[in-house]
Amino acid sequence: MPHTFAKTMFSEPAKRIQARFGSREQYERMTNSGTGEQVLSLDEIEFIAARNSFYLATVTPDGWPYIQHRGGRPGFLRVLDERTLAFADYSGNKQYITTGNLSANDRFALFLMDYPRRTRLKIIGRARAIEPGTDPALEAKVQMVERKTRVERIFLLDVVGFDWNCSQHITPRYSREEMEELFPARYTHPDGAA
Repeated sequence: MPHTFAKTMFSEPAKRIQARFGSREQYERMTNSGTGEQVLSLDEIEFIAARNSFYLATVTPDGWPYIQHRGGRPGFLRVLDERTLAFADYSGNKQYITTGNLSANDRFALFLMDYPRRTRLKIIGRARAIEPGTDPALEAKVQMVERKTRVERIFLLDVVGFDWNCSQHITPRYSREEMEELFPARYTHPDGAA
């Protein structure tokens, strides 16, 4: 079976440029290899569950790309099964650009980063919005109990493909919590308070 991410993303123009710069043969092997069968394995599931943010890309009806950052506690992006992700959409700035884009074109791309480990996972697929109350079991799975705002909708994401990407140019960055774990003495006051 072809590598779905490569088969989907390597357009004819991309293939021509790959050929021009000498990487086409390598990516043709990747496309035909079936390596990284395009269902989420334990590696992807654990990586997704540990993320506290991601970037979500959609396209406007007239072709403009749009990227939005989403954040929450680790695990707010739920893995429902090896082909399906979901997250709760809470009230925000009320621009509804992502929601509008997905109502016209259901294609999305997710970009998930682990800055300290210099690792990234790209996921492509198709999304749909589900209104609250439509699927109580799904709503219970994605609801973040500590959030005081109501869920406006749930995004259900069907994974088409994914790719782990090169770490070469990822600058390591650390959250305060990660820094506290690495250097506990520096982040603890003499009286024991953080």
